[in-house]
Amino acid sequence: MRTAVRFIRAKFDSAQTTPDNRRHWANADGFSANAAASPEVRRILRNRSRYEVANNSYARGIVLTLANDVIGTGPRLQMLLDSDKANRTIESEFANWARAINLSEKLRTMRQARAQDGEAFAVLFNNPNLNSPVKLDLKLIEAEQVATPGSVAFRRGGSDATNAVDGIIFDELGNPVEYIILKNHPGSGKLADAANFDRIPAKYVIHWVRADRPGQSRGLPDILSSLPLFAQLRRYTLAVITAAESAANIAVLMKTNSPAGGEAADVEPMTEMEFSPNMAVFTPEGWEPSQIKAEQPATTYDMFKREILNEIARCLNMPYNIAACNSSGYNYASGRLDHQTYYKSIRVEQSQCESVVLDRIFSAWLAEAVKVIPEISGPDGSLATAQQSGAGHQWFWDGHEHVDPAKEANAQATRLANNTTTLANEFARQGKDWETELRQRAREVLLCKELGLTVADQATPPVPEKPVDDPQQQDNSEGNDNDEE
Repeated sequence: MRTAVRFIRAKFDSAQTTPDNRRHWANADGFSANAAASPEVRRILRNRSRYEVANNSYARGIVLTLANDVIGTGPRLQMLLDSDKANRTIESEFANWARAINLSEKLRTMRQARAQDGEAFAVLFNNPNLNSPVKLDLKLIEAEQVATPGSVAFRRGGSDATNAVDGIIFDELGNPVEYIILKNHPGSGKLADAANFDRIPAKYVIHWVRADRPGQSRGLPDILSSLPLFAQLRRYTLAVITAAESAANIAVLMKTNSPAGGEAADVEPMTEMEFSPNMAVFTPEGWEPSQIKAEQPATTYDMFKREILNEIARCLNMPYNIAACNSSGYNYASGRLDHQTYYKSIRVEQSQCESVVLDRIFSAWLAEAVKVIPEISGPDGSLATAQQSGAGHQWFWDGHEHVDPAKEANAQATRLANNTTTLANEFARQGKDWETELRQRAREVLLCKELGLTVADQATPPVPEKPVDDPQQQDNSEGNDNDEE
């Protein structure tokens, strides 16, 4: 007995090519991550992205807002060593050094570069003119300067050029070993010299990039998918303005229903006639004046701009009211709900910045600081403690202010009272170091007692809400609370 073999042929609608979708999927390809993001493709995308950010106020505002929200006034270091003295010394010295090199401004520039260029590069180097005991400095490099030159000098350099991905040389395990950095920017106007480059070990180079695909080595602009939408937004705005100006340029249009050569007076087509104000004007026989209706901007103008801006900002997880800097169409609950996704994205960005950028900067700084700052490498064992513990630390960022401070204060008091939070967590929400804040508060309390001022030593418990007898009123009250959460 022969068993019939049945073949199951499953199909996916999206895998079918039909006359209706043929053009839509025409540009779909199977390139690898590095092949798709080839040097020429990235060059075109960078140039167009920079052009849009420079000429489109919405694009520039979105990129600036993203950098300001991610970096803020700059990260703050908190050491977690056993020695309080070592903690305070390292934190203070690092803060002074960060101000000396303007670290926060450089981090904001790197975040902007990542948004419009797709990646940001920085090189750690020694700056003897730096006004700080630690002469370590950070030099920002544009993406074009990290490239693989096809020169004889490069091939003789000793590294295998086959493992290079546009300026980054990897080992067999995929770890970056060297960065090839051109001394002159390709767009600087200087004489291009492919042999004029530096080979910098990977430990001195910081590459801040988001890999969207496995094996991706170089970055693409964060606003890549929204570039066509930015162009459409500008074109639509210019078209509306042009239409409005064209209608405004013609004050009165003369028209007639008489056929050519009929009873109407002969008038040369496209003839212009000036009108004097406060005077009666007689028109040619058979011709009637009509005024042009100003129909621009159209009633859908605001709706179009709102929808396209919402779509533009979606690729950055940014809500419309932040991208447009306009919350007129929001109620309180909707605004807070939209911000939750955005703030979660900001926390992810900050976590990546800590691991990719800040931790490496701090490690390099600490290695130099122990050599030149006696308070860190002194006899109290600060250096030994830091080295043995791996320099445990954490970073604080600017907190997000609550719209209703009174309600947030009551919530904090409740969480502290029922032991569901800690002072460290509550201060961290505001981007503050709990130890620093408590020491400052202790000094204030001592000074107040010295001056004979009254001090509230304990936090005031939250005021319980009054019971509501009317069920309808209670439902309305609960709805208002939900709007505020």
